[in-house]
Amino acid sequence: MAVDEVLAVVGPTAAGKSDLAVELARRVGGEVVNADSMQLYRGMDIGTAKLPPEEWRGVPHHVIDVLDIHETSTVAEFQDQARAAIADCQARGVLPIVVGGSALYIRAVLDRFEFPGTDPVVRRRLEVEAERLGSERLHQRLAEVDPSAANQILPTNTRRVVRALEVIEITGRPFAANLPSHTYAYPDVCQVGLDVPRELLDERIRLRVDRMWDAGFVDEVRRLEAAGLRDGVTASRALGYAQVLSHLSGECSEDEAKDATVRATRRFARRQDSWFRRDPRILWLPYAAPDLAEQALAIVERFRSASHHGP
Repeated sequence: MAVDEVLAVVGPTAAGKSDLAVELARRVGGEVVNADSMQLYRGMDIGTAKLPPEEWRGVPHHVIDVLDIHETSTVAEFQDQARAAIADCQARGVLPIVVGGSALYIRAVLDRFEFPGTDPVVRRRLEVEAERLGSERLHQRLAEVDPSAANQILPTNTRRVVRALEVIEITGRPFAANLPSHTYAYPDVCQVGLDVPRELLDERIRLRVDRMWDAGFVDEVRRLEAAGLRDGVTASRALGYAQVLSHLSGECSEDEAKDATVRATRRFARRQDSWFRRDPRILWLPYAAPDLAEQALAIVERFRSASHHGP
């Protein structure tokens, strides 16, 4: 029997979303749909904290390892892939559980989200400027014309900086004004958020980066570099990967790359958290609750019961 519901597990990086999603999927007969923009890439495993298949505990995962590191990831393409996976789950009577910390990707899947058009001439001019002046200079320009958008986009994310400036030029409106209202694209959606106090999140990020290094992250980046990571417009700028590439090219020491990864990840986590906090539909749970899975399961069961019985 087909299902209409969609569940999402959201929150900042290092909050424990993947583990909770797998546990919920096992208990309710669900499947995971990835919404982490960098877990789309094959081979980018350690630095993205991608759950290895042996830790999926039999739960199928969708939209993961679908791109080569040379390929460019766009939100529009991801939206198509994720919604196709959700439709497949629903048609088989399986609850799709969307999981990720990429807030824009989450919104693109769950909400009525139509993408502004593109202008190849404007796009190319901005790309040339980025190559000549550097991404940070364009990010400063974005901060002047649209501070809200600049606050949500990392200065090193050239592609998104260029896209924001392109949309502003094409539409004459702030980039954020083109984002959707909080209106779901599906009839029944439940979002569960994992709440981590900032100081604890900072420490968890430091521990995660330590574990990445212990697990051989530098070697992973070295292998990917040999496979052409530097040519990947999106993949080469991923958190951690960009910093280690700088180390491998002699721009900084390994310790400096590691510290820079911690700092950049903490900044990113703050952006993630501010994005999610603006969504009043998210039901927040304390990440460290001893009965976290039970609390989340109770929410899911109430949600599913309400959606089956209607208003």
